[in-house]
Amino acid sequence: MALRGAAGFGIPVKLVLGFFLSFSLILPLGGMLYTMSGTDIASVVSSPRFKEALIHSIAAAGTGTVISILFSWFFALAVVRSNMAFRNIFAVLATVPMLIPSISHGMGLVLLLGSNGVLTRLLGLSRAIYGFWGIVAGSVLYAFPVAFLMFADILAYEDGSPYDAATVLGIPKSRQFLAITFPYLRKPLISVIFAVFTLIFTDYGVPLMVGGRYTTLPVLMYQEVIGLLNFSRGSVIGSFLLIPALGAFLFDVFNKDRGNQNFTAQEKALSKNVLRDNVAMAYCSVICSVISIPLAVFAFLSIISKYPTDMSFSFTNVLRTMELGAGRYLWNSIRIAVGVSVLGTIFSYVIACFTARTPGTSSKILHLVSITSLAVPGMVLGISYVLFFKSSIFYGSIGMLILVNTIHFMASPYLLAYNSLGKLNPHLEDVGQTLGVGRFFIIRDVLIPQTRLTILEMASYFFVNSMMTISAVSFLSTVRNKPVSLMINQFEAQLFLEGAAFVSILILGCNLIVKLIVYLAKRFTGESFKAPI
Repeated sequence: MALRGAAGFGIPVKLVLGFFLSFSLILPLGGMLYTMSGTDIASVVSSPRFKEALIHSIAAAGTGTVISILFSWFFALAVVRSNMAFRNIFAVLATVPMLIPSISHGMGLVLLLGSNGVLTRLLGLSRAIYGFWGIVAGSVLYAFPVAFLMFADILAYEDGSPYDAATVLGIPKSRQFLAITFPYLRKPLISVIFAVFTLIFTDYGVPLMVGGRYTTLPVLMYQEVIGLLNFSRGSVIGSFLLIPALGAFLFDVFNKDRGNQNFTAQEKALSKNVLRDNVAMAYCSVICSVISIPLAVFAFLSIISKYPTDMSFSFTNVLRTMELGAGRYLWNSIRIAVGVSVLGTIFSYVIACFTARTPGTSSKILHLVSITSLAVPGMVLGISYVLFFKSSIFYGSIGMLILVNTIHFMASPYLLAYNSLGKLNPHLEDVGQTLGVGRFFIIRDVLIPQTRLTILEMASYFFVNSMMTISAVSFLSTVRNKPVSLMINQFEAQLFLEGAAFVSILILGCNLIVKLIVYLAKRFTGESFKAPI
């Protein structure tokens, strides 16, 4: 009876949450698909430019995925399955590229290996990095940290008891990998491949910077919408960008490996092996050095007069960048990020409180709708908002940017809260009903204190991603509310690379400050530091 009472109390709230999700996600996407006419679909799909861009996207994303998977797998093995020194430091350094926009990775390659790049001039290279291999290289820099975190999490929670038993039985390491490790990794590996491929396939920041004439689908969509204001053709291209993300979403929904959701029965023992640890440290040192070079170049370019003609030390470009509005746009980004952090965290947490703590069909439907944004690329969500809200007073406001970022990044923090709340005692609400304690007080006095670190991570995730996103907001921002991340493309087009580099450093600095605050908050609450694996 108490359970039915709790569910009854939640039904009106679920209806409100469901209406909000429909208004902010389902209806805009439906509106975008509705605007596509048969003529536009036929003309876009049959055009040589579209076919070429589709082939380019598949080739670049496929190659970048393979390289990212290989490098990140060995990096995760080195961090999780070795006794090398500074493991936590290497793990943190590997995630730093996640704190800057993808377009910054492309610009970093331009500064290093472009026509007038630092390494191009230093080594006397005859060819620049523009084109296919430039997109692949930038995509690997962008996707590597994501793949590493996923692999590291998989390895960290693998049960070590089968390996101990196999060692006692004298089974060789190669046989252990084929009989134990590979079956365990099969489904998670497919999820990682889907996630990395989708991330690269739907990104337009890297191809926009280093693609040159090698056009991909996201760049083609960007050109149609921003350059030609052809929203109908852009919608057709956007629908194709949904395909790999939708495939990954459906795979995760219908092929969830439930066996990996339990706690580790026994941590895998690490034997002493000096050679293994030295090789692991050398490998991690090389990888971290490579991914840190673009960041060092950004810092270097920010404090010189004019690359490559005048390499003298100067803060002129910093001052010029601020005069061109970087300070004002940075304030826009911070306001948007804070708004998204507050709205997104509250919204995601409230939904998770009902879906994770209240049984029933309505909870399952709300859960499925809540994770739908995993299958929607930012560019597609942005153009759907343009078409759905263009006639409303809401269009062009900073509130719209906050809303679109909230929906865009909601799925991961929501799942974080959903998993954390699902681990708590399932009878708390029943006990509360028996004692006359309402759901609000259960949430305020029990659930929130028990999951405060999860809430902190949720807010951090929303803030960091809102600071560096360039996808959805590129279609919705105006001169008054433009976030600072969009200045990178603007400055690069004006050949003001020093300003673009400084903007990247500004975004990185803000995100590092937020991450430091989270770290200090964990230390203050007694939570020991753990690498983000």
